Amino acid sequence: MKDQDPAESMAKFMEAAIEQARQGLAEGGIPIGAVLVHENRIIGSGHNRRVQMGSAIRHGETDALEQAGRQPAAVYQNSVMYTTLSPCSMCAGAILLYGIPKVVVGENRTFMGEEAWLAKRGVEVVVLNNSTCIEMMRSFIAAEPTLWNEDIGEA
Repeated sequence: MKDQDPAESMAKFMEAAIEQARQGLAEGGIPIGAVLVHENRIIGSGHNRRVQMGSAIRHGETDALEQAGRQPAAVYQNSVMYTTLSPCSMCAGAILLYGIPKVVVGENRTFMGEEAWLAKRGVEVVVLNNSTCIEMMRSFIAAEPTLWNEDIGEA
């Protein structure tokens, strides 16, 4: 069996994260999605569910980790987190806590998270600046500025 092209894999997994973001938006939430990939297989997928669950911490990345369930440290340490938006401090902390070595970011133009902190701590950060991710967030922020500011902890 032929190995999948890395660029093809990256596109496939980012599309899965985008699908999660779309699902969150359709549920009345914030359109940020993420998938956790281990050995070229999605083991956890999630989206921002703060609105839907009345949660203070259920961002896309934390939801994907929750959906992956308990895993041995070696699984996290050999996984890649795909997220449609640059990870905030909380999500970057979870990535560091579990030793996830690589994060693929859909976009960082509408929000610059903790990419530099992740990189400084040895995490490989790949930013795609995917046009679908950018447009989805720009549209959402324009339509729901108060909800967006709540999500990122701003007044």
